[in-house]
Amino acid sequence: MSDRTALVLGGGGITGIAWEIGILHGLAEHGVDLTDADVVVGTSAGSVVGSQITSGLPLEELYAEQLAPADSEIGGAFSRSGALRLVIPYVLPGSGRDKLRRVGSLAMKSHAPGSADREGVIRSRLPVHAWPDRDLRVTAVEAETGRFTVFDRDSDVDLVSAVAASCAVPTVWPPVSVGERHYVDGGMRSTANVDLVAGADRVVVLAPLPRSFSRKSSIRAQLEKVAPREWSVVAPDAEALAAFGKNLLDPARRADAARAGVRQAQGLVAEMRHVWAG
Repeated sequence: MSDRTALVLGGGGITGIAWEIGILHGLAEHGVDLTDADVVVGTSAGSVVGSQITSGLPLEELYAEQLAPADSEIGGAFSRSGALRLVIPYVLPGSGRDKLRRVGSLAMKSHAPGSADREGVIRSRLPVHAWPDRDLRVTAVEAETGRFTVFDRDSDVDLVSAVAASCAVPTVWPPVSVGERHYVDGGMRSTANVDLVAGADRVVVLAPLPRSFSRKSSIRAQLEKVAPREWSVVAPDAEALAAFGKNLLDPARRADAARAGVRQAQGLVAEMRHVWAG
């Protein structure tokens, strides 16, 4: 029986999407294809990438799209320092769900649900709008209750709505309505939500934002919980961070971030080949 593989794609804005695609494309060029994972988990930017790589389109086409002019993108303002605005709900006492409910409340007060055409932007990013016949898991947080939610092909929620919900960064974009409920970015619970791949033997995490709001939700802590036999966490190196710039939602940085991913992948080939295939 073959090992079960899992690819975890973390959040990180427009530049994070481009960098992850660049990493995957660069590795594939050297014979290491992580897109054949048995399970793919996507959080925020990672939900876009997860949907793209399970769509059936070849990586070279997805990468070429990252190099094209980002005319359909709507830029925003979100930096690592800007993330500090979201820290207060986490430092106040309460359970993890209490903290996420506070984040959801902040998001609902910042923007009325649906006040920007986020689903239109997400639709333009996805080459296929139907759920793939793959184990793709997309994360979000229910704004009113703080309930962590995982959408998949059996959730009775269309893929575009699920990805838009996962990408709804509080205070930057409005919550996304799914039926009578409203959802915000799955990265508010964890930047990667690695614990969703429990049972996997080999795990690779691409983490544009490797830090979390608490140790309990950190990538390291969640990996310890999953306890795969082989694993690797890839975060942007110094050159990739420079390519990202200060604003993770700047479409003008997309192509540079993608190229940085391809370049960084060259130094990861041996490690990824070992983790993925032994």
